[in-house]
Amino acid sequence: MKNNTQPQSSFKKLCRKLSPKREDSAGEIQQHNSSNGEDKNRELEAVFSYMDANRDGRISPEELQKSFMTLGEQLSDEEAVAAVRLSDTDGDGMLDFEEFSQLIKVDDEEEKKMELKGAFRLYIAEGEDCITPRSLKMMLKKLGESRTTDDCRVMISAFDLNADGVLSFDEFALMMR
Repeated sequence: MKNNTQPQSSFKKLCRKLSPKREDSAGEIQQHNSSNGEDKNRELEAVFSYMDANRDGRISPEELQKSFMTLGEQLSDEEAVAAVRLSDTDGDGMLDFEEFSQLIKVDDEEEKKMELKGAFRLYIAEGEDCITPRSLKMMLKKLGESRTTDDCRVMISAFDLNADGVLSFDEFALMMR
């Protein structure tokens, strides 16, 4: 497979495309934004059922290719096999619902990590790879929050696990939980 994230991103597109829609008060159709696990599971089941064209309870690489075509995206035979192989825990060359759910979950986690990395980059100064008291102070000022450098040192120390006076990405991620 040329790009490991392409099938997962496309899975996400397919999920959004097949997700239940509702009309708002103005009559516009909006994506149903489910926050509870039961709704999310139903949405995944709907996507899985759509992709499982022969209704055998498993998604084959061929079914995966056909589903991607509905998005206007192409997967080669090799890419489809590799995408299935990513989550095929029982080695049957197919995705059952649990394996499919894991693939979507991995995509969600990767998406959250990318968003977190983007937020982290907002707080670091150019040429640095961590959040310093000075860079935190500058970002807080941009956000309308005036703090001293000493205040920022104290804020950082609360999550500075290795006591080096700065926040690494891992420390920042822990803080954002």
